[in-house]
Amino acid sequence: MAAGGPNAGAKVVSLRLQYYCVFAAVGVAVIVLSLTFLSPSAMGAVRQNLGTVVAVATNSSSGDGAARVVGGGETVAAVAAAKPEPEKPKKKAEPPVVLFNFGDSNSDTGGVAAAGGIHIMPPEGRTYFRRPTGRLSDGRVIIDFICASLKTHELNPYLKAVGSDYSNGVNFAMAGSTVSHGVSPYSLNVQVDQFVYFKRRSLELIELGLKGPVNKEGFENALYMMDIGHNDVAGVMHTPSDQWDKKLRQIVGEIGDAIRILYDNGARKFWIHGTGALGCLPALVVQEKGGEHDAHGCLASHNRAAQAFNKKLSDLCDEVRLRLKDATVVYTDMFAIKYGFVANHTKYGIEWPLMVCCGNGGPPYNFMPGKFGCGDLCGPEEKVLSWDGVHFTDFGSGLAAKHAMSGEYSKPRVKLASLLNGGSKKPSSVS
Repeated sequence: MAAGGPNAGAKVVSLRLQYYCVFAAVGVAVIVLSLTFLSPSAMGAVRQNLGTVVAVATNSSSGDGAARVVGGGETVAAVAAAKPEPEKPKKKAEPPVVLFNFGDSNSDTGGVAAAGGIHIMPPEGRTYFRRPTGRLSDGRVIIDFICASLKTHELNPYLKAVGSDYSNGVNFAMAGSTVSHGVSPYSLNVQVDQFVYFKRRSLELIELGLKGPVNKEGFENALYMMDIGHNDVAGVMHTPSDQWDKKLRQIVGEIGDAIRILYDNGARKFWIHGTGALGCLPALVVQEKGGEHDAHGCLASHNRAAQAFNKKLSDLCDEVRLRLKDATVVYTDMFAIKYGFVANHTKYGIEWPLMVCCGNGGPPYNFMPGKFGCGDLCGPEEKVLSWDGVHFTDFGSGLAAKHAMSGEYSKPRVKLASLLNGGSKKPSSVS
């Protein structure tokens, strides 16, 4: 209607044109309502355009009742077309990495120090953490490198009461632990019992509406790792050789029991380490100089026992894999990895493969039985495998972790990362 009084210059508008005008107004209103869900910046731009929209008469003779825009030069349809497309659904976030580790000193991240209130002094921890952390090394152990590769923080020991974050799992490993029951305070069965308690308590907290460290999905998707048996095999070496087979079967049988209990409590992905080349540990090599040594200076009998244990452990993993169809069980040959460092030491820039970093006496062993401390300490950058005659240095653990995670020494041949990222699906490549 033109400006002026109610009747001055009045223009009669046909009923049909009124219908089109109302229809256009309703359309604009719908657009405005829908745009209330846009971001503030987008909303401001659209409102500026809508402010110029005025429906006027169109060419009625052509029957074209489309609304036009005064000043804006755009149709309502064009304004509607300016509405941003709906956002695509966001990709589902990957579940957090959760690990549960069972083991001895080779993967202890401070458990025995926390349990016994042991104040470990420097130079332990000198290379990476720059302080002692309870690890029997100058830096990290294999499990630390695994965590780093999976972009999660180091696993905290189960018994570390202060400063622990269990959102990515728990490390139940304790130095001195055995598979065999009753031989050590924190044998494998005790560690498994600790896990069962941890899981039950975590889920109870969540059911109560409180925050639990790991939820149901976390337990289901977690990787269950074992690196234990070294102390058992070393103990077997002090028994008559005709009893070795029986004792090794018993040890491996208890590992099988532990896997079964974990499976019954929801575990579906297992990563099992065999024992390393025990006959190449400098402490044993020096203490038993009268024993049979191989071409690389390692104790042949100890290595035969380690290989016999690993064969039975690998066979167990094969059996479990066949029996538990919905579980993934990966065995990793740590003997081949660690023995390879000694046999091919020049390949890795290692001058003295059987030398200790923190010891006494200098090369080739730098180890004197009965004499403790680091009278002769290797440099932080030196490529030395053994830290104290039994445990690896940060350098040695890093090498071992890289090989272990590659999948080249595993059965089936799968990379550790793909096992975690693959959810609960079993790997297709079995060798």
